[in-house]
Amino acid sequence: MKISTSMKAVAIAGLAALALTSCAANEAAPETTTDEGNASAFSGTLVGVGASSMGAAQEAWAAGFQTANPDVTVNYDPQGSGAGRETLQAGGSDFAGSDRAFKVEEIAEGPFELCAPDSGILQLPLYVSPIAIIFNLDGIEHVNMDADTIAKVFRGDITKWNDPVITAQNEGVELPDLDITPVHRSDESGTTENFVEYLSAAAGSVWTDEVSGDWPTGLPVAGEAAQGTSGVVEAVTGGNGTIGYADASRAGDLGTIAVKVGSDYVAYSPEAAAAVVDASPLASESEARTAGDLAIVLDRSTDASGVYPIVLVAYSITCETFNDAAVGELVKGYLTYVASEEGQKTAQAAAGNAPISSELRSKVTAALDLIS
Repeated sequence: MKISTSMKAVAIAGLAALALTSCAANEAAPETTTDEGNASAFSGTLVGVGASSMGAAQEAWAAGFQTANPDVTVNYDPQGSGAGRETLQAGGSDFAGSDRAFKVEEIAEGPFELCAPDSGILQLPLYVSPIAIIFNLDGIEHVNMDADTIAKVFRGDITKWNDPVITAQNEGVELPDLDITPVHRSDESGTTENFVEYLSAAAGSVWTDEVSGDWPTGLPVAGEAAQGTSGVVEAVTGGNGTIGYADASRAGDLGTIAVKVGSDYVAYSPEAAAAVVDASPLASESEARTAGDLAIVLDRSTDASGVYPIVLVAYSITCETFNDAAVGELVKGYLTYVASEEGQKTAQAAAGNAPISSELRSKVTAALDLIS
């Protein structure tokens, strides 16, 4: 992925603008300390850009880290995963948040402007959350669907809520004779890529479109497009018969789909999301990635009991070796807090995500030790 000169200028301008605005989380930060135990260890401004799905968690992490380190400001701009990766490459942010990891070929294309020459990058899975399939039907809170049904709904092959394929899976639920309006992201999105990756893996005979962060064109029903996680939630909330997908922390009072896994229908939960992550291998076991690249290959087609397979793993991505070692130390301090048990619990309270396991934390800590 080559970054143009104009893109670099835009990214750096964005960095300057963000630096002028203190994160709102400064105003009501909880009492906390970092694992370092030194409240005055760090100073400076950190800028992150990326996934809107982890926006609430980033606010909570910034609040906790800034309370322990009053001379630090952490700004996170939730422009989306694609923007986060591009801005990091252009040198416009110190870390990116992304709902998918960089692919090996993208890393090879580079460059990463804040990283030292020949530096690898760290890709740390620090935010784990189920992706909820949300809908808006008066008086109905939960609907069961298997993978093929979900794929047909979002392709537009099933267009009514009382279609026999849906009613057969929802005995006793009075589903209305109402058009289904699918809502998808209009922007390139890691949430989209995770969602369609599940459809491709679990309903491959139905969902034959390419797995991508861009919603496929040419489907039988185009549906409604909305910008960002907030846009999808607003569109589903404002409609009747609407259905969409979003980070589960944003589901609110909307109805949600329980997904068929094996012989059971599984509702989303942090525990069910964490279960599929721990059961999935690292990409580095099968690809040429560096030691600090902890990209995970999720098992979307599992039939294991109690596992919710539509999971979003958002990565904090940064340099292994920085051109400016002082920036590296500040990034390392912040991400060490994010990965800590305290940081993960803080995010869960704010965003409802699944805290990473102690096993994964050990891998993340080893990766962070590579920063210089």
